[in-house]
Amino acid sequence: MDERAGTDERVDVRTALADVAGFNDFFLVDTNSAEAVDPTWRPLTDLWTDPAPMGARIAHVGRVLGGDAGPVDDRIAASITMQGMAARVLSAPLAVAILHDVVPALTASDVHWRVSATGPWPLWVGDPGVLAGPGLDADALGARLADFLVDEHLAPLVDAVRARVRVSPRTLWGNAASSVAAGKRLVANGRPHAAERAARIAAAVLDHPALAATGERLSPVRPDTGWTFRRRSCCLYYRAPGGGTCGDCVITAR
Repeated sequence: MDERAGTDERVDVRTALADVAGFNDFFLVDTNSAEAVDPTWRPLTDLWTDPAPMGARIAHVGRVLGGDAGPVDDRIAASITMQGMAARVLSAPLAVAILHDVVPALTASDVHWRVSATGPWPLWVGDPGVLAGPGLDADALGARLADFLVDEHLAPLVDAVRARVRVSPRTLWGNAASSVAAGKRLVANGRPHAAERAARIAAAVLDHPALAATGERLSPVRPDTGWTFRRRSCCLYYRAPGGGTCGDCVITAR
C-alpha cells in the first residue's frame, strides 16, 4: 500500500520546503523573497561553468580535513566536496517527494548558492514550483525524481568536480548514492509514519542507471528501515588525518 502525504495539486512548495528544512542544514533551502536583493547569490549553473568557486571549495575542504598536518590530497578533498554538495542539492527534493507527494522544480538555474566558510553552502530559490506529482505512486514519483536529480544536478556536479581534480567517477557517483540513502534514513527516522514510503522512493532513485551500480540494498540494520545501503566504493575519508570509514563503505564490508 502506498502511504501518501495527503497533499493535492494545490501543494505549496514553499511550505513543503519549510517543513523539511528542520531535518538538518542539508535540507534547508531558503525561499525568502527578500534575499533577491543580495548580489552574492549565484545560480547553481555557475558552478558548472566557472571553475573558480569549485576549485576554491575543494581547496577549503582539503585544508579543513588536513588540519595542522596541511591540506589533504586533492582527490580526498574533491570526493568529500562532492559528498557534501550532492547531499546539499538532493536532500530537500527527496524529502519533499516523500512527505509532500511532489518533485519540486528546484532547477540549477533557479536555485542559488553563496559561499559559507562553515558548514554546507546556503541555498535560496525565489519562486519554487512543482515539476511532477501529485498523483504518482511512490515508484513513479521516485523515478521522476531520479531523472531530475541526475540530469539537473548530479551529472553536472560530477563533471564540474572532475574538471578540477581527476578523481574516479565511480567514487563520486557512490558519494551521491550514499547521500540518497542517508537522506532516506533521516526522513524515515524523523517521520516514522513515512518510513515505508521513504524506502520506496529512495530505492527508485537508486535504481537510476547512473546510480544502480554504486551499491546494493541489504536487509535493514538499525537505524535504517526498509533496507540498508552498502556502497561498492569508498569516499576516501579514511585517508584524511583522523579519518575513518562510513557505515556504508565497501571497506567496512570487507
